Amino acid sequence: MLQKFGNRGALVFRGIVGVVLLWIGIPFSSGVAFASDIRLKEIARFDGIRDNTLTGYGLVMGLAGTGDSPKSSAANQSLINSLSKFGVNISAQDIRSRNIAAVMVTATLKPFAERGDRIDVGVSSIGDARSLNGGTLLLTSLKGVDNKIYALSQGQLSVGGFAFDLNGNSVQKNHPTVAIIPGGALIEKSVVPEFVDENGSLYVLLNQPDFTTARRIEMALNRELGTSSAKAIHAGRIKVNIPTGVNVIDTISRLENVSVSPDRVARVVINERTGIVVAGGDVRIDDVTISHGSLRVVISTDYHVSQPSSFLRQSGDAIQTVVVPDTNIETTEGDLNSIQLSSGATIADLVAALRQIKTTTRELITILQAINSAGALHADLIIQ
Repeated sequence: MLQKFGNRGALVFRGIVGVVLLWIGIPFSSGVAFASDIRLKEIARFDGIRDNTLTGYGLVMGLAGTGDSPKSSAANQSLINSLSKFGVNISAQDIRSRNIAAVMVTATLKPFAERGDRIDVGVSSIGDARSLNGGTLLLTSLKGVDNKIYALSQGQLSVGGFAFDLNGNSVQKNHPTVAIIPGGALIEKSVVPEFVDENGSLYVLLNQPDFTTARRIEMALNRELGTSSAKAIHAGRIKVNIPTGVNVIDTISRLENVSVSPDRVARVVINERTGIVVAGGDVRIDDVTISHGSLRVVISTDYHVSQPSSFLRQSGDAIQTVVVPDTNIETTEGDLNSIQLSSGATIADLVAALRQIKTTTRELITILQAINSAGALHADLIIQ
């Protein structure tokens, strides 16, 4: 897919996504870029307020011949144990169908979730089941790392794929052995976060630790509270002392909405598999000259048969017919294009210049890597 800009320059998009250039915070410009003010809650969190992971082992029923095979001891033993609770006693030899599957169930317990709230769960097959489509998860206990039960899960599975096979032919889409149950777990035990310590202090944790940002947050919080209550401990942690007698919830609400201008490290992220390039608009480039040309190499080989004349050959001579390869290499080089960028140019300026020489996605990635190797790219180059 090619989207043209004018009748000459082009920014080439390849594959499903192609090249995506996200200019964060500013439009294309060679001026200095500053991050806009954002709320504290969008770049940080409070220590003690976090998610908790729950896991459990369960059994999925109702699969139309796509479950675990009878040789799966985990599924068979689980079925035997489940039926024994209802007074039904069977042995592993009695199980012939593939209508059940042993699964692992996972969920995330959000902070401040209360008893009776519902959360989503994920279900993944651990046996040789071909598909969980149409299955129902039996009542499964979900435990935390302390081995205590925090939620109970049960319900119909929602599978985002399918798998069918017949007479050796099969068709599959996505992963039919993984499913979800929206709202499939009922919380039975809540977790009360402890975000204020015994000294009446709470801690702000930055999502992206940075000394400059931590210092700015410290100053902004002290302006909001009117005291010297906030102090940056290091690049990712700020301590806030809450005065005695002050409502904690009201104070935290005020802190969450404090506006801060975060500092950020210039980065260029390249995904070589998809061809995506993401860069901040403030990424700077030193003086650099880029030459761009196309070289085509054609290698062709013809095979000739070398056979001596029978008139000159005598009986007993060690003469044989051989195949002789004749290789020809031709090279053609297109017009050489070059661009020059002055010191202080941004990635936006680079892309605008590369439009003029019709650079492809792969060539753009290669050029960025070369600029970084030359020491002219003032940013962290991250290749995924």
